Amino acid sequence: MLVLPLTFRELNTYEKLSAERLIRLAFPHITEPSCISAGAARTLLILDGLDEFKTPLDFSNTVVCTDPKKEIQVDNLITNIIRGNLLQEASVWVTSRPTAASQIPGGLVDRMTEIRGFGAAEMKEFLDQMFLDNRDLSSQVLHHIKANRSLHIMCTVPGFCWISGSSIGYYLKNSTDQSQEMTVVPKTLSEIYSYYFKMTLSSDWPEKQRETLRIEQAVNNSKKIMGSLGRLAFYSLLKRKYVFYEQDMKTYGIDLSLLQSSLCSRLLLKEEMQSSTAYYFSHLTIQEFLAAIYYYTAAKRAIFDLFTENGMSWPKLGFLNHFKSAVQRSLQAEDGQLDIFVRFLSGLLSPQVNKLLSGWLLAKDEHNSFRSQAISFLQGCLNTDYVISSRTVNTVHCLYEIQHMEIAKSVEEAMKNESLAGMLTPVNCSVLAYLLQVSNVCMEETNLSNCLTYNVCKSLLPQLLFCHNLRLDNNQFKDNVMELLGSVLSVKDCQIQKLSLAENQISNKGAKALARSLMVNRSLMVLDLRSNSIGPSGAKALADALKKNQVLLSLNLQHNVIKEDGAGFLAEALLTNHKLTTLHLQKNSIGAQGARKIAEALKRNCSLKELMLSSNSVGDNGSVALAEALKVNHSLQSLDLQSNSISSAGVAALTVALCSNKGLINLNLRENSISKEGGPAIARALRTNSTLRRLDLAANLLYDEGGKAIALAMKENRALTSLHLQWNFIQANAATALAQALKSNSSLASLDLQENAIGDEGMAALSAALKVNTTLADLHLQVASVGAAGAQALAEALMVNKSLQILDLRGNFIGVAGAKAMANALKVNRSLRRLNLQENSLGMDGAICIATALKGNHGLTYVNLQGNRIGQSGAKMISDAIRTNSPDCVVEV
Repeated sequence: MLVLPLTFRELNTYEKLSAERLIRLAFPHITEPSCISAGAARTLLILDGLDEFKTPLDFSNTVVCTDPKKEIQVDNLITNIIRGNLLQEASVWVTSRPTAASQIPGGLVDRMTEIRGFGAAEMKEFLDQMFLDNRDLSSQVLHHIKANRSLHIMCTVPGFCWISGSSIGYYLKNSTDQSQEMTVVPKTLSEIYSYYFKMTLSSDWPEKQRETLRIEQAVNNSKKIMGSLGRLAFYSLLKRKYVFYEQDMKTYGIDLSLLQSSLCSRLLLKEEMQSSTAYYFSHLTIQEFLAAIYYYTAAKRAIFDLFTENGMSWPKLGFLNHFKSAVQRSLQAEDGQLDIFVRFLSGLLSPQVNKLLSGWLLAKDEHNSFRSQAISFLQGCLNTDYVISSRTVNTVHCLYEIQHMEIAKSVEEAMKNESLAGMLTPVNCSVLAYLLQVSNVCMEETNLSNCLTYNVCKSLLPQLLFCHNLRLDNNQFKDNVMELLGSVLSVKDCQIQKLSLAENQISNKGAKALARSLMVNRSLMVLDLRSNSIGPSGAKALADALKKNQVLLSLNLQHNVIKEDGAGFLAEALLTNHKLTTLHLQKNSIGAQGARKIAEALKRNCSLKELMLSSNSVGDNGSVALAEALKVNHSLQSLDLQSNSISSAGVAALTVALCSNKGLINLNLRENSISKEGGPAIARALRTNSTLRRLDLAANLLYDEGGKAIALAMKENRALTSLHLQWNFIQANAATALAQALKSNSSLASLDLQENAIGDEGMAALSAALKVNTTLADLHLQVASVGAAGAQALAEALMVNKSLQILDLRGNFIGVAGAKAMANALKVNRSLRRLNLQENSLGMDGAICIATALKGNHGLTYVNLQGNRIGQSGAKMISDAIRTNSPDCVVEV
């Protein structure tokens, strides 16, 4: 293959060229360029830097040319080559900044490649190379860049990373010098570039030792050329001109001999070409900053519009009028051509930048009186309507540069507190759009629940695209909003990884819109649609998407009326989908048949880890089907069957499966009808199973007989870490059996016996076990009929126990005597972290005992003494005493 590289910079020096002459420019030694036109050799023509071409390409008015020898206007030549009228057999590769790439019609582009910026590792390596002799400085610079989300994003561009790294490094090296007026790490664009230019003007360059030339002399020598370069930068920016030649320099009064100075060499790069010399600023933002400096300075004395270089215009007197003109021009430029320029212009009004550049590029306190008026004008530009564009977001960036962020702080605080409802005026919407791009609050989770309307959501779409974790719950969203969100999820640059749309008004139509986007989306891993109304047909659409989508990991369809048919559609998807790990289908009326269909899918699916089927009327028949699946499926780790009318017959089937299952870790059978007859079946499974870690049997009418059977099995079980037996009519006998098991069991860490009348006898037995047990960390005994005697037994155990961390005795009646015993234990115990003695008839005396005991206890972080008839004055006294004795402990009285 023959590769012909050419730059638009070089093509700028020609008025007319033929296709054959163009080829000779790239390869002068080619004697027969016509062979390329005829396709004798595979050829790749590279045209580099379309954004630097002096003439915009106009494909709509192209004069067709098919003669490779005919000389035509260069822009016409390029359009004919791209259209295939010339060099038909050659492939053409054009490089460009994004703003100029749109000149080429999409129909003529076979492939578009975006060059990504630095990743985290590349940015670190780049900075390490910048500061080779000082790795500590490199680490500090990287830390400051990462701390500012907006700056971090921009530093993925190598040129900007170099400028930012140099500026922050310069600040850090000089921040200990008290003579320098450096108070804060540069964060805004204007601050970063002010430090960069200050560093340049003072000849304090990263890779060179400080030059002997005095700073004052350097400044005086440089001011004139900086002014000329600024004028060149500004008017070239308006013309979209980024490459300059000797004639341009002369036009703007720039002495070519001065271009050899070290100052110019740091700002301008030079490239020798065949017929001329080209100059260009080391980075486009350097040109934009110099342009802003020129405009800022010239606006003091300019009578006419500075945007009109030649000829007359309407008079514009005063700096503020010129400032307004610049902002209005930027708002009208749809492609954002002047965005960075007006950010810099605004930033030059900030006190920090003015202080930095005073005596260097600006007069001291120059235009300081205009700052408040400029702020008011910028805010007025936001107060138009709910149409948010990248221009209005840039206006908020201007407010950040000028160091006025009061509105942004209030909106950000409202986001943190979930109190945005009613706040989203047009101004605040623009600020919110800005925050979605730059705020660290939005990085972990963007919570826009209960505050958005259709119009506001529509206006924020471009910003929502880049939110990683997006919550849009309870916004009364209907299907039309799903169409909008579907369009966002379908974009290839979409970065949304988690999306919650819970408690909206989404029907099957909205689900279908989301499903279409899932067909092409490559970022979304978690989708929460709970408490909507997608129905069976909505479930079918999502199921069809799951057959193709191999990215989504978690889908929550809780409370969506998908019924048996919906469950069947999702079961079909599970046969081919090998990525989904979590499926929530609670409260969907899928019934036994729906459970049976999912069970059949589980026999072949090996990727699903968590399945939630609570409140679905699964019954015994559905349980039997799921049990059969568990005999062959060893990948499912969590199964929720709460509130499903499962009796001892269904549990018998499940426990038989547990005897051979090697994968299930969590099983929730809460609020079923297992009864005391189901207890022995569960016990058999616990004796055999070695993988189950958490078992919830709350509210299952086990009574003492069922409880005792399970307790005996716990003597042998070495896997279970959490056991919930709440509200099972368990009494002292079963509690005593559990206590016996705890004496030898070394795996159980959490035991829940709340709302079981175990009484003082059961409490005494458990207390005896706690004296020897070393693994139980959580013990829940709310409303367990424990009195003073039980509390005294427990207190004795706490004096020797070193593992218990959470103890909940809410709703018992331990009284003053029990409180005194517990207080004595707290003086000794060092393991307990949370203690709840709410509603225990402690009275003032009992509460005082607990409060006093904390003086010697350094472990407790939370104590609840509410509902103990202490009174307001007593509550304050107790609260003050606890804060004095244990300042790190949170107390609720």
